[in-house]
Amino acid sequence: MIKSELVTKIAAQHPHLYQRDIENVVNSILDTIASALARGDRVELRGFGAFSVKTRDARAGRNPRTGEAVSVSEKAIPVFKTGKEMRKRLNLVPLEGAERADPAAAASLPAA
Repeated sequence: MIKSELVTKIAAQHPHLYQRDIENVVNSILDTIASALARGDRVELRGFGAFSVKTRDARAGRNPRTGEAVSVSEKAIPVFKTGKEMRKRLNLVPLEGAERADPAAAASLPAA
């Protein structure tokens, strides 16, 4: 799903709101998350997951075309970890076109 599809789906669920207002809210939420990550903060959305920033150390890399050694500088990367409720929903609800175990079998498995 892309952002425009998300806005359209929310607009369909809330016909009393204007689509442009929903788009502004979605953009505002995403901008706020990005700003928090840029400051080095962690963003947690209960039941959904947590966004955080990790730092990759500088290292020696390789140009795949020439095989030449290249230095890769230190960089910050965004990381997302799913929440407990999201993991449950992903493992119990069958996805379209994908085979999933039945909920009874999944319930008998030990928690990760």
